[in-house]
Amino acid sequence: MKTDINVRKEEKFNQIVTENDERIRRICRYYNPDKEAQKDMYQEVLINVWKSLDNFRGEAALSTWIYRIAVNTSLSFTGKAFREMKLMVDSDTENLGSIIDDEELHAKLEKEEKYTLLQNELNQLSVIDKALLSLTLEGLSNKEIADVIGITEPNVKVKIHRIKGQLKTKIGGSYDEKQ
Repeated sequence: MKTDINVRKEEKFNQIVTENDERIRRICRYYNPDKEAQKDMYQEVLINVWKSLDNFRGEAALSTWIYRIAVNTSLSFTGKAFREMKLMVDSDTENLGSIIDDEELHAKLEKEEKYTLLQNELNQLSVIDKALLSLTLEGLSNKEIADVIGITEPNVKVKIHRIKGQLKTKIGGSYDEKQ
């Protein structure tokens, strides 16, 4: 027999999953190209959300909390392969323009050669840089990213600025230092 507390927890969990399903799936896709591994990672995220649900104090936005669990679970799931972990993005990723600001460069990325080069460069990034960019691609603000990653907002801003500059330089774009 389920208690009222368990019923409420289950309802809350189901609501969270419904509202964040695609967000969690995207994070899983960012961190693993293998469809079966993505499914396993997704299940692991859901397990961690369930386990942590009683500990959610509302100090951060629910979406930030979900991102934190999804990113941390994805990183843990990849285990010792952190350095080889690949950040998988599609050329139609909704917020791809948020890491490649230059519209002309974004148009060039539609061409397979530039897209492949970008993908290769993304996969050369450190684990923390991959996490920063995956959250940027999700459209999170610097404050939200700072909350998820556990570093200061100014540090997030500086790191993302540097990553963008490195990516633009390596894929042949111009980089405006004033950004």
